[in-house]
Amino acid sequence: MKSGIAGQSARYLVLATFTVVVLAPFASILLASVHSPNAPVSGLSLPDEWSWSNFATAWNQGHFSTLLLTSAIIAAMVVPLSVVLSTLAGFSLALLRPPGAKGISLAFVLGMTLPIELVVVALYFNLQPLGLTNSYLGVALSESALFMPFGVYWMQTHFASVPRELVESARIDGASDLSILGRILLPISWPAITTLCVLFFMWSWNQFLLVLVLIQDPDRRTAPAGLGFFVGEYSTNIPLLSAASIIVIAPIVVIYLIFQRSFVSGITQGAVKG
Repeated sequence: MKSGIAGQSARYLVLATFTVVVLAPFASILLASVHSPNAPVSGLSLPDEWSWSNFATAWNQGHFSTLLLTSAIIAAMVVPLSVVLSTLAGFSLALLRPPGAKGISLAFVLGMTLPIELVVVALYFNLQPLGLTNSYLGVALSESALFMPFGVYWMQTHFASVPRELVESARIDGASDLSILGRILLPISWPAITTLCVLFFMWSWNQFLLVLVLIQDPDRRTAPAGLGFFVGEYSTNIPLLSAASIIVIAPIVVIYLIFQRSFVSGITQGAVKG
């Protein structure tokens, strides 16, 4: 009995330690953002005077209304396109098994090891003749292609765990492949799909190097790219930089909190099935 209590206490202690380690940097940034402009900041120190105006100043000086809108537009294009293609490809590779399915699956797995730094320059020169540089569409298509390997692998693994009897019984009843996917598999796959949507949104929102190379127009930059230039301009004003950083990461936090249960359910489901 005592060993059980000790084990449970140890688990809570480990979880509490990890919670502090994860949340401490966010708390530090939040406290730094409410210091007086240009005030020295160290660690988790409380400000002498709470200056919430840093957020308004950072918003106006950094033109974050335009930057956030651009990031939202690109994410709104990337997430549906990537999720739909990943779902269709994962379903095909897991259940339809076309010729060369193993080789195609291996190619997608290898695609996850491809760093963006290796292809971004070549990607720029390939998209430039097509008029897809300095455009939302070019960035959205590029991000979708980069996210596809993980998405296909994720959905293929999920669909492969579905009982074959469920699919075979639907086929005996005369259901087509698309009917099986839409009426039987998708309703039980929402945790996995929601997790994929949240991951794609976070990756698209945080994309920096790809946007920096493909978009040179300052009015079309995304929030992380705009934050990079903002840092160069206000490198000594730590409170203002902290406020700008919170503005950029706030949408990700909001999306995660909204879909937290589905996201955790999808991650747990994948871990158990894996």
